[in-house]
Amino acid sequence: MADKVRVALVGAGGLCDLVEEKLHATADKFGIERRFTDYKQMIEDTDPQAIYILMPPHHLYDLVVHSLDCKLHVFIEKPPGVTLDQISHLAHRAEQNLCLTIVGFNRRYTPLLRKCKEMVFEHAGSPHQVVSTFYKWHNPPAPYYNGAVDILTSDAIHAVDTMRWMAAAEVDDLAAVVRNHGQNLALSWNALCRFENDCVGVLLTNWRTGGRTHQFEMHGDGISVFCNPDYEAIIHRDGEERAEIITTQEAAGSDENYKYYGFWDQSRHFIDCIQKNHEPESCFADAVRTMELVDRILHTGL
Repeated sequence: MADKVRVALVGAGGLCDLVEEKLHATADKFGIERRFTDYKQMIEDTDPQAIYILMPPHHLYDLVVHSLDCKLHVFIEKPPGVTLDQISHLAHRAEQNLCLTIVGFNRRYTPLLRKCKEMVFEHAGSPHQVVSTFYKWHNPPAPYYNGAVDILTSDAIHAVDTMRWMAAAEVDDLAAVVRNHGQNLALSWNALCRFENDCVGVLLTNWRTGGRTHQFEMHGDGISVFCNPDYEAIIHRDGEERAEIITTQEAAGSDENYKYYGFWDQSRHFIDCIQKNHEPESCFADAVRTMELVDRILHTGL
């Protein structure tokens, strides 16, 4: 196993960015010497094994296609595309080029939520009910990226992906309600899902609430977990309420946001998978399943 993986970065002022001021500010901060404003030139000159492409969803596709065709392992943030077709094509291209890929669905990588899932599966075998909530106060209620992508696909997809991950199965059937709350764009997306393993999933997302909060619940025989990755998890066992409370910092062993909020773990997982030649957990093929569920909610919603 190689000790190091050569990594290139596009976007966010890293190794390659069109905004030179941003590029140099971040490169100076982290002591990065080689800097580019042309990502193709960067790939050619530096010969990386992997690339982080941190771009808005409507600017992402061509860069990812080029990187995959260069046989690079690819990290992208959510959403993995503007449409289901885009991520489906990218997943197929990654498979053709034998590239390892990952989408940064960081909720599923938060140490606290991963610990909660492990506890539920150890105690009950599997959950029979999961609830995934994500609320925001989006005011003024403007579209994301000037309307290039809807809010469920762009942001509330975190809750959709986490619901899938908690249930550890795919959705068999669902009913959905989508509402705009008097505005000219959809601002809440709610679904009741039946998973193939008979787990029931509840999705509650709304961008016209009192403020940002998210909580994830997993319920199995004799155990219930209520987890807010910003703060803590409360665990009930066998009739004992608040049997255990774990803070997000305790689970991560760190007070640093990048550690307890899953960002470090998802990157560590990506690099480990490259070194071991294992497909990452939230690879493009898996992201297709999440985007399929997003698509079903959007088109099924009353």
